[in-house]
Amino acid sequence: MLKLKDKYNSEAIPGMMERFNYKNAMAVPKLEKTVINVGFGRLIAGKNSDEQKKIQNVILGDLSLISGQKPVLKKAKKSISAFKTRKGQVIGATVILRGRKMSDFLERLIHIALPRLRDFQGIETSSFDKKGNLTIGISEHIAFPEILPEKAKNIFGLEITVVSTARTREEGIELLRLLGFPIKQ
Repeated sequence: MLKLKDKYNSEAIPGMMERFNYKNAMAVPKLEKTVINVGFGRLIAGKNSDEQKKIQNVILGDLSLISGQKPVLKKAKKSISAFKTRKGQVIGATVILRGRKMSDFLERLIHIALPRLRDFQGIETSSFDKKGNLTIGISEHIAFPEILPEKAKNIFGLEITVVSTARTREEGIELLRLLGFPIKQ
């Protein structure tokens, strides 16, 4: 099993140069960053502030185990009564991974977490935006090997965005397919 960086250099660059007729290897798109988002939403709704803090700390701990990096808290920009949020209230957390941490995370995502998801049949091509960035949702964070399912009190979902330097949707799809992402045909 090749590391993501080695696979990029040995398979993705030649494959992309052949398919899209790039003149130079430096013109081939590459992965820029991976963003992991978690919303606290329904887990903390209707709880008092002490219970909210406990739940937030558990989620932040699990997210830092999954990503290998400390999450940043995100606050509400304005109050919305229908969602029971107030301006300045903590509503989620995010982690931005680059370089080696991103590669390690994506390898675990591709080879361990995605195959462990219930009813997983592959990533839909509709998950790509027009710039070739992939956004997928994982409904249970216990799919990652760092989290022990029997010790997880609150099961929460993750939104993972893989950002590349691709200019078109087709380039992004082909790049991730060559890197080993399980994308449906």
